[in-house]
Amino acid sequence: MIETYRGVVYPSQIDHMNHMNVQWYASKFDEATWHLFSAVGITSTYIRDNDRGMAALEQITKYKSEVSAGDLLFVKSQILEVKEKTLRLIHRMYDAETRSEVASSELLGVHLDRIKRQSCIFPSGILKKCKNLAVQSL
Repeated sequence: MIETYRGVVYPSQIDHMNHMNVQWYASKFDEATWHLFSAVGITSTYIRDNDRGMAALEQITKYKSEVSAGDLLFVKSQILEVKEKTLRLIHRMYDAETRSEVASSELLGVHLDRIKRQSCIFPSGILKKCKNLAVQSL
């Protein structure tokens, strides 16, 4: 797994139950996703220059313990599976102080042509980096 996010829980992210609201877990996992994509070559430059992108098809999030304002968090991520057009990955969020896992999120994404609005095959260089990262991570 590689580290893909590091941050803090802000008071504005706390809900009426006095813990971080679920929308912020999704936000932090989303930031981690873009860092993982960048690590395999799906950068903002690649997206702009090639009219390509990624879209989420499925996301399963599991909440394991509460986090509160001021808690420091980090996310580690790994690629579970890569196919010619899709990528399955998992994020694990940890409390930086206790090192305990507080949440996880598994996602399935598809590579797409932003002009045609349909799925397309990953370029060979990105596919190779995904496969290498998946092999190294498991």
